[in-house]
Amino acid sequence: MPQVSFATPSLCPASLPLLDRLLPPLPPTVRDVDVPPWGRVRFVRSGYRPPGRAWRWYLLSFFQLHNETANVWIPLLAAVAVATRFLMFAVLQGGGILGFRLQGPEGQGFSVDAPSLPLLLYAFAAVAHLSCSAAAHLLQPRSEGACHSLLLLDGVGVAVYQYGYALALSAYTPDAAWTQSMLGQVFLPAAAVLAVLTSAACCWVKSPLCKKLGQVMPMGVAYLLGVALIAQRLATCRWSGGAAVPVHALQVVLFPLALFFFSCPVPECFAPGRFDLIGRSHQLFHFLLSVCILVQQEALFQDFLWRRPALLRAFGEAWLLTACASFLFVTVCCGMTVYGGWRRCQVQPMTEQT
Repeated sequence: MPQVSFATPSLCPASLPLLDRLLPPLPPTVRDVDVPPWGRVRFVRSGYRPPGRAWRWYLLSFFQLHNETANVWIPLLAAVAVATRFLMFAVLQGGGILGFRLQGPEGQGFSVDAPSLPLLLYAFAAVAHLSCSAAAHLLQPRSEGACHSLLLLDGVGVAVYQYGYALALSAYTPDAAWTQSMLGQVFLPAAAVLAVLTSAACCWVKSPLCKKLGQVMPMGVAYLLGVALIAQRLATCRWSGGAAVPVHALQVVLFPLALFFFSCPVPECFAPGRFDLIGRSHQLFHFLLSVCILVQQEALFQDFLWRRPALLRAFGEAWLLTACASFLFVTVCCGMTVYGGWRRCQVQPMTEQT
């Protein structure tokens, strides 16, 4: 009597090589002694991905647990949250918040909605910064050249976000007296210079310590400029007078905390190897900065609703369009600065740890 098998049929043998090529098994993580100096992080002993693999290995490591997993997922989830919240706000406001509005009695054609452009550019800058950061942490172990190039891309994202926030802040948050003051007149030009300096520090400074100082100092000065504007707002408005006031106060607290963890390797310096996968300083930095960006966005939403009716009367459409055009100019300047540093490093390869 013939025997009947109820076992699950196996995959066609011809399809197995294809699956192996499309979804190759990920190599196990290694210790710090198994990676070159440029790929090591201070006080992190394990969880490294081996260098020199194909790009798809590092793309697939998005789903692997390693010492950069949190640094990839946190900013990426924050980017999705920022984009989703902005689109929800745009829908609730009838779509005009997207920087364009329908014109004509039947809504035929488009025209630029100048008051909403700074908010659109801020959302774009925040998503770009968070996405560049996630990509850099995901792909940088492949090689020293890839590591350096991706860190330069991350630096451009930081600089663009830095200026995008300054642009939106200067458009929606201050009152007329601050706008006409000397600090109000130099706020955007100073923010532009600081954004270019931030991008320059990523590529033209070789020493790791000097590079970190070169990044922290422009960011810190830009933060102080923003705090001066927000402090004036907090001093002239009652805390119960608007929803944006306590939100602004919260972001003033969050950003220096994030900057502290960016600058100081705490807590891993007290217990090397114990915070390799979760809980080390750079992961806390990404978490606090992501929350800060979401809080900033909510504060800007409230300020936008508060200032929108009088925005054209206070600044004029020409000023708003010129300020938004300066965002593109600063982005190009930061990109050219980083490209110049990248070209120099192609001639003189970087050997220091980044």
